[in-house]
Amino acid sequence: MTIAETEQEIIGEFDMFDQWDDKYQYLIDLGKSLPPLDEKYKTDDRLIKGCQSRVWLHSELQDGKVIFHADSDAIITKGLVALMVRVLSGQTPEAIVEAKLDFVDAIGLKQHLSPTRANGLVSMIKQMKLDALALKAKAS
Repeated sequence: MTIAETEQEIIGEFDMFDQWDDKYQYLIDLGKSLPPLDEKYKTDDRLIKGCQSRVWLHSELQDGKVIFHADSDAIITKGLVALMVRVLSGQTPEAIVEAKLDFVDAIGLKQHLSPTRANGLVSMIKQMKLDALALKAKAS
């Protein structure tokens, strides 16, 4: 599935809910479904800078695709990182770097997140794109 297809799927899922309380609950549920991150990856060098909560990101290249693993100590933030992993993991470094990620605005995340959470989301996206670039450069 492409990034755009996954984004459309997520937009459809969030459109099922009328109230933002329900959308937040769905985000929390997404976070709960995130596979646990191996404790060996919960190190300071894998913490995403710019997030108020602690968010760890481990990235690796498998068969030319970037695989992301992540975790957070905050339930909403864990849901946000679960969304980003769902959209970007399993894609090529090029596709990740070029991704516009319009679904973030389409589902209303930016206007419904607190400024600190919104900044954290931007930091997650930036780090995932940087990791994709680094993995591509390392593989070349």
